[in-house]
Amino acid sequence: MTGEQTLFATLQRLQDAAVPCALVTVVRCETPTSARPGQKAVVTAEGIEAGWIGGGCAQPAVLRTVAEALEDGQPQLIRVSPRREQGAVEGLRDFHTGCASGGTLDLFVDPVLPAPALRVYGASPAARHLAVTAAGVGFAVQAVAPDTTAEAFAGAVRHADDWRAGEDWPAPRFAVVATQGRGDRPALEAALASGAERIGFIASRRKFARLREQLAERGHHAARLDAIKAPAGLDLGARTPEEIAITVLAELIAWRRGGAVDSGQAPAVPQPAATPGARAGASSAGCCGGG
Repeated sequence: MTGEQTLFATLQRLQDAAVPCALVTVVRCETPTSARPGQKAVVTAEGIEAGWIGGGCAQPAVLRTVAEALEDGQPQLIRVSPRREQGAVEGLRDFHTGCASGGTLDLFVDPVLPAPALRVYGASPAARHLAVTAAGVGFAVQAVAPDTTAEAFAGAVRHADDWRAGEDWPAPRFAVVATQGRGDRPALEAALASGAERIGFIASRRKFARLREQLAERGHHAARLDAIKAPAGLDLGARTPEEIAITVLAELIAWRRGGAVDSGQAPAVPQPAATPGARAGASSAGCCGGG
């Protein structure tokens, strides 16, 4: 395997594992440097995974910039040089280094962020429509629904036919429970244990209030329960499963982008160190109203 093949195989492996990384490219050099224009490296928050972009003098600046780019998603152009520039160059961030070689490197740091994972629990019509529409706007959809097949969830990249997700699945950033009265409580417990930042529950406030009491009695932390928003979705007067799925997707986009849309409850909260595992049990009966 050539160096370029290794580079892009590494990039693909990290993407498949949902590991954020950056592709760093040498765009300009002033000799003496060990790197050459066009050379690339795949870099994670932990360090260089593959490729070559120069010696040790450049690496601290690269690692610092990669960490920032992975945080805000913005690419950066940086210069690593032993000389302090007299005037700032627009769009170029200057790093002064005490490297004895005397060379200068300009590098482009391009973050490669995985699609945010969305775990959808349930096989209701709204769940199936959400799987399709969310995949269409860049979410990596994981479908979790007992007694179903992957074919029922067009757009999903992963599927489980019970409430347990695969051990090798990337943790979801968000989760939506759309069970429509079939497995509400076990699905909510699975969503709580998943580590999702926010959880949408397609159900009425009254229904969730009752379930919240049950979940608290079963040992789930109040701070974690605050991550659940019910009813899920923006209040657009939706009635059909297709419309409800769209309102939930709109809210997910607002959560993803950090928008200022007032979507009610469920601010982002940290997950406690230990969350009780879901125990088997029948869900509460009743319809899951979307309003």
